[in-house]
Amino acid sequence: MTLASQAFKGLLRRPDLIQSQGYIGGRWLNALSGKTYTIIDPSLDAPLADVAAMTADDTNVAIEAADEAFQQWRNTTPNHRAAILQKWDRLLRENEADLGLIMSKESGKPIAEAIGEVSYAADYLKFFGHECLRYEGFMIPSHAHGRKMMAIRQPVGVCAMITPWNFPIGMLARKVGPALAAGCTAVVKPAESTPLSALAFAKLGEEAGVPAGVMNIVPSAREAASEIGRTLSVTPTVRKLTFTGSTVVGKILTEQCASTLKKVSMELGGLAPFIVFDDADIPAAVEGLVQAKFRNTGQTCVCPNRVYVQAGSFDEFSKQLVKRVSELKQGVAHQRGFDLGPLINSGAVEKLTAVVEEAIELGAKPLLGATKNPLGPAYMTPTILTNISTNMRVAKEECFGPIVALQKFETEEEVLKAANNTEMGLAAYAFTQDLGRAWRMSEQLEAGMVGLNVGLISAVQAPFGGIKQSGLGREGSIIGMDDYTELKYVCMGGLA
Repeated sequence: MTLASQAFKGLLRRPDLIQSQGYIGGRWLNALSGKTYTIIDPSLDAPLADVAAMTADDTNVAIEAADEAFQQWRNTTPNHRAAILQKWDRLLRENEADLGLIMSKESGKPIAEAIGEVSYAADYLKFFGHECLRYEGFMIPSHAHGRKMMAIRQPVGVCAMITPWNFPIGMLARKVGPALAAGCTAVVKPAESTPLSALAFAKLGEEAGVPAGVMNIVPSAREAASEIGRTLSVTPTVRKLTFTGSTVVGKILTEQCASTLKKVSMELGGLAPFIVFDDADIPAAVEGLVQAKFRNTGQTCVCPNRVYVQAGSFDEFSKQLVKRVSELKQGVAHQRGFDLGPLINSGAVEKLTAVVEEAIELGAKPLLGATKNPLGPAYMTPTILTNISTNMRVAKEECFGPIVALQKFETEEEVLKAANNTEMGLAAYAFTQDLGRAWRMSEQLEAGMVGLNVGLISAVQAPFGGIKQSGLGREGSIIGMDDYTELKYVCMGGLA
């Protein structure tokens, strides 16, 4: 019995969704080296599965398979691609309990959130399964008699996809859905911590009718991540690379992609401001912050990292926030009844603990938490800090965890300047009942996405992405297929 079989014994309706090999050219394969690596269940701090440790050599095989498959897939009809995506959507929903459990055990995401992510992922397959039926070019008024002019959309080709551990199925579907709908093929490198979710996703894609080579999954250990990323970036056969992850890595990949001038989409780091004005509905703002900040135990790119509360409401907001966060239950992620799970690993806890300790040494006051968590090495106690100064790391670095740093402000001009004083620009939030102020915030906050009086903003029909150093391009929405196509102008003469 394999390690994964033991870890999931009796827990899944479909044990065959647990795959530990890579998926290349329609076949489940071991790494060419024969090596595997072990992934850990962060809730239990225990080995979960041994997975094929693929490298650049395996990646090159996957690229060749994707290129070969592209020659036929590009010529399929939108109706054919739509039928496959829509069947895939149904299969995800039918197996959401199993997929959610797999995701929860390997990522530490609370089970209810994990199952919700499966539905979210299925929404992308469904959306782009419909969108490809009406995705079209356009006719252009001709400047000369006897000519017709048009612009047509064609698939860009083989697409490389590097996906994150915090949304291992959701981000994959958000990339694969539009790519396959457009007629492209894919080579996917999932995060080293969460390959089982991606492989289960591929298993259901195979059942939905995705042809061999159209989607390939290359799991790898951390040691091979940079070489695989470079291979995907510099290989001319790959015509587009999409990455969700840190700004540091995104910059490296973008620079490497420049050697072949391939298309890139980058969804990178965030340092989101969350602004509460005196005229806000305070209970609603508290709930909005809890929803935005503590989703996935604070491990999302759109989590608020800098919380600004106007002076007149600061004390009441802080009081209500402490009470609300104290009510959150933390425990084993794949067991029901918990709002928070562990962080992705013990290293993340150590890093954030150091950030909190530094803030306290510099004068921050803990209102809640800032204590060692007894549940295990990957667990961090929800923490609320006040008396924050801008020289603290907690005020200027993205904190991927359950930490809220509260800062007081006096005027709209002051907080707007502080909120925009960053190289990042992914998401921003503001709570106010002043209609004019709401419009000013929506226009003047330097972010790709703004939530006004709401803490959860992501939706399949909305364009997701950032500005400044938070990324390039947009995912989802009616423009989600654009980056997976080339726009070709055609001018036809001799028609007079």
